[in-house]
Amino acid sequence: MIKTAEYVSLGHPDKIADYITSYILDRFIEQDAKTRYAVEVMVKGNTVVLGGEICSKVQNAPFEQYVKAALREIGYDERYAKIWGDKAIDVRKVEVINLVGTQSCEIAQGVDNDGWGDQGVFVGYACKGAENLNRELYLARKLNREIYKKARQSNNLGLDIKTQITLDDSGRILTAVAAVPMLEPEDLSSFIAEVLGEQPAQIIINGAGNYTTHSSIADCGITGRKLAVDFYSTASAVGGGSPWTKDATKADLTLNLYARRLAVENLADNDEVWVYLSSCIGKAELPSAVLKWRKDNACGERDLQVESRPSVLIKQLGLDKPVYAALCRTGLV
Repeated sequence: MIKTAEYVSLGHPDKIADYITSYILDRFIEQDAKTRYAVEVMVKGNTVVLGGEICSKVQNAPFEQYVKAALREIGYDERYAKIWGDKAIDVRKVEVINLVGTQSCEIAQGVDNDGWGDQGVFVGYACKGAENLNRELYLARKLNREIYKKARQSNNLGLDIKTQITLDDSGRILTAVAAVPMLEPEDLSSFIAEVLGEQPAQIIINGAGNYTTHSSIADCGITGRKLAVDFYSTASAVGGGSPWTKDATKADLTLNLYARRLAVENLADNDEVWVYLSSCIGKAELPSAVLKWRKDNACGERDLQVESRPSVLIKQLGLDKPVYAALCRTGLV
């Protein structure tokens, strides 16, 4: 069976949006660990729109300062703006539209009683192999991250990077695809083969031709649009919503992280494991917790007995600390 997975860098417009909201949440948690947070971001041109709800002891937060600091961490700093000019987002020209309100008191009353702040189904996946990930996604991620590192040091390569890997039945690389902004065309074929550790049958760099205009200048970035990239590509269903736009009481991050941990812990001698958790808004108990496994040609499933209290899981996973930008940078796994 031929398998394909893609990955995008932090410089991609949708991931810019994810990173901005994760960065802002970190700044709030530094000052108030009990901050309740659900903020979506849209980035177009040099305008950043924030919309959502926050309940926190933090007052008069400098949102524009936070947004620009997040952009600089991605690599869209003043140096980058001087190199690329109007072909990429320019931190010097960024304007922020703030549409953030406060959390619903009805939701708050359930969370205050150690219940989950939303409901849904969350999925964890693990398989044999590097990082317990499906090989096509592992390689797409590895390649993307190495090109991104190279671009951070380059005066020619841009940060809005997409990679894609296709494997044949034996796991060999049929096609490696990379889309990378370039001021001048640059052949990355040897670099790509070196990173992947083998020579793909085909390497495609910028399939539509060389391009320069990128990031939110060329495309609109919105939080939560890269869930297959953030999770497990086509190897597993995506559970819940975006993990990057909410604090840990909302479950989209917490229970997805927990499900992944449970999948890895239960991998043992299985080939693949899926863990499905569900939550009910306002309640600590999980309506369901199921493990499914595959080994050779056999499959099975069983119920799981798991910890489900938000306060306990948040502590166990370290989500009461400013770790959200780091998680957004490296991924759930």
